[in-house]
Amino acid sequence: MICITIDELSPCLKDVITGEKVETEVIRIKRKTFLSKFNKKNGWYVNWQDLLLDNEIYAVVLKGSIDIQGLIALENKADYKAIYISWAVAAPHNNPELVDKKRYNGVGGHLLAIAIDRSIQIGYNGDITGFCRSEKIMYHFVREYNAIKLSMLHEYQIGIFDEASKRIREVYDYEWTDEEL
Repeated sequence: MICITIDELSPCLKDVITGEKVETEVIRIKRKTFLSKFNKKNGWYVNWQDLLLDNEIYAVVLKGSIDIQGLIALENKADYKAIYISWAVAAPHNNPELVDKKRYNGVGGHLLAIAIDRSIQIGYNGDITGFCRSEKIMYHFVREYNAIKLSMLHEYQIGIFDEASKRIREVYDYEWTDEEL
């Protein structure tokens, strides 16, 4: 479920309080014990440890730390020739639905860029798909980022393809780390 929007296209996260740009890294998470801390009870919408069976899970972190700012669960859908976003959420302190003033802008775009990167790495040309949590989120991506409303498997299903994918991905300069948690 895509529970994010892109609030700002920015190569780095932007500290909402100071305006400072903060560099990021991507870390793959493979341990259920680590993911058990990220669950419905504390604002992560789903129990992330349950997603490991069918998904690769990645975190956007502040560079040089494991300070997680957002999580994304991706499934390789060979029959779609696209990466399927099972879940994408900002950390509770970056989620405007949960806090009055979030800490960082740019988390949603980073998460989508990760999905696009994985799609390119696998050979799907950056094509991604997923189900948006709401009609509002779906139309945000359709209107602002040229997503296609697919609505084949879910009423709020979107696809981001070709030039639309490239437009999002080209903005970000995070580093992929070899570190896994």
